[in-house]
Amino acid sequence: MDTAALAFTALFCALLVLGLLTRTVLASRQIRHVARHRTHVPEPFNATIPLEAHRKAADYTIAKTRFGLLATAFEAAVLVGWTLLGGLDALNQALLGVMGPGLWQQLALIGAFALIGGLIGLPFAWYATFRLEARFGFNKMGLGLWIADGVKGALLGAAIGGPLAALVLWLMGAAGSAWWLWAWGVWMVFNLLALWLGPTFIAPLFNKFEPLSDDALKTRVNALMARCGFSAQGLFVMDGSKRSAHANAYFTGFGAAKRVVLFDTLLKQLTPDEIDAVLAHELGHYKLRHITQRIVLIFGVSLLGFAALGWAASQAWFYSGLGVTPAMDAPNDALALLLFLLVVPLFTYFLSPLAAQVSRKHEFEADAFAKDKTRGADLASALLKLYEDNASTLTPDPLYARFYYSHPPASERLARLQTA
Repeated sequence: MDTAALAFTALFCALLVLGLLTRTVLASRQIRHVARHRTHVPEPFNATIPLEAHRKAADYTIAKTRFGLLATAFEAAVLVGWTLLGGLDALNQALLGVMGPGLWQQLALIGAFALIGGLIGLPFAWYATFRLEARFGFNKMGLGLWIADGVKGALLGAAIGGPLAALVLWLMGAAGSAWWLWAWGVWMVFNLLALWLGPTFIAPLFNKFEPLSDDALKTRVNALMARCGFSAQGLFVMDGSKRSAHANAYFTGFGAAKRVVLFDTLLKQLTPDEIDAVLAHELGHYKLRHITQRIVLIFGVSLLGFAALGWAASQAWFYSGLGVTPAMDAPNDALALLLFLLVVPLFTYFLSPLAAQVSRKHEFEADAFAKDKTRGADLASALLKLYEDNASTLTPDPLYARFYYSHPPASERLARLQTA
């Protein structure tokens, strides 16, 4: 192994260890902080949140954080297994021996990698659903539905991801040194199509979406959208309760395909005024162009990512530094793609606080928009109900929240609503 490869291996190991240490320190802080405040409801909430609900939220948060630590350690071990211990290289060599070099072998490598990775992660997915979520009363899904979701997701991934991967691999081999720019263009078009077609054709494969039948609520929502200058294709209720007790509402799609989706659990938990306020918050994201900003940001970051991949794919140290021997007489494009997807999270993890800060800023702005279009008291009471029903802790560790939270902590959010 040459000097460049050794240096890249050292950088890879350093980022992996530093990331694990950071995650462990932050998770430990979160667990200690939440446990320390478990027995007392914080003053701003002691008149509205029962102590039992506060304790449940603390226990749920601690259990999820501990499970997340275990999953993170396991994922790090799998990452090392794929790279430095030679897992990906062995899989590639085995497929080359059976199929020989070529596009089909590269597609088989990507498919086999995805299949093995999915199987490795199944025990954790099962535990999260049928042990962790079930323990706190959130899981409503049986094993049959869980398996059906997994099969449908895998088939959908193969049907959509297979042709997309084939096109990118073809561009890598046929479009010259600027292939990454063409591949980025394909990726951008694919994401826009997914935003447009997903709500109409993909989401109904997993959930039922029925038109909102409550005429009074429909009139209220339409009036709210008219006040906000917003139009949607329709108002739909999603059967979220067949999988989870968590509640939510969202706007999805863009252009003529925009639609409003309410979880059936949300309709049971909130008053019409509170539903108005929650939807006004979501409308605020659209009217304040948060969605557009995020799409532009994603496209900009992905452009940098494809450019970095285009450069790294031509460097021998990129492969050998990660435990892979590149082929001298065959394309290495699938290897480059997979290695890049494996190592990029190590580099982007430390950008999490920046992304979280931008997201929290958008949430505050959407709250202010909702308060302007409805009543701040209605949004505050809706948020309190959702915090309680979703067992969201009211006492997160401040540093943990700054690093990870895409939404402001409850105390900050409600305080801002009261003073805005």
